[in-house]
Amino acid sequence: MNLKQISMAIYATYLTNKYGFKLKKAKDKKEKKALRIEYSETLLSKLNIEIEVINKQNIPRDGKYLLISNHRSIIDPLIIEIALKDSPIHGFWVSKKELYNSLFFGTFTRNANSILLDREASNMSSFFKDTKEVVNDGDSIFIFPEGTRNKENTPLSTFKDGARLIAIKNRLPIFPVFIKTNANEILKDAINNRTKGLKIEIQIGEIIDYKDKTPLEENYRKLFNI
Repeated sequence: MNLKQISMAIYATYLTNKYGFKLKKAKDKKEKKALRIEYSETLLSKLNIEIEVINKQNIPRDGKYLLISNHRSIIDPLIIEIALKDSPIHGFWVSKKELYNSLFFGTFTRNANSILLDREASNMSSFFKDTKEVVNDGDSIFIFPEGTRNKENTPLSTFKDGARLIAIKNRLPIFPVFIKTNANEILKDAINNRTKGLKIEIQIGEIIDYKDKTPLEENYRKLFNI
């Protein structure tokens, strides 16, 4: 790592943990949502990255949803938070156990309204119980259906089956968003070159009925012409 990378890593670690402790003290979901947005705006501003939302009119004004997105960078959740900052929709992120235990993300993830996904668990009953509680409380669920970051030179990798199952079990309409820009490349430019005026485009798709029998990945690709 060069000096610029070290400097940004130190700042990002400080900021993430600072907001992790703020989130721990937050009184309710509304305050947590505001802190998540504030954190996202602060870090992206430091990186000189602007978010442009395409088809913003497609963002629902109310209701509960399963939000799905492609996933190529560690800042993808921040991009989505900014895209939805003026929406009343509040979502719990599905987060892997590795994030819960991470020195960098752990405090933030555990306190920012998330649902633990333990892939090593003998069964998934606890996970699906948690998703049902979130939905029954009036909230949405946010997930990256690829399961992990796509490190290939493609805009999308194969969807896992879990996302659609969450939608069906909870009767959640599916809210698709697509991060058009390769956010990982933009992030590298931001850290290594401190380039100013960087922009990431995120496109908002039309709602998919959870009863739709078309494979979710196929629907997603058609919506965004991938």
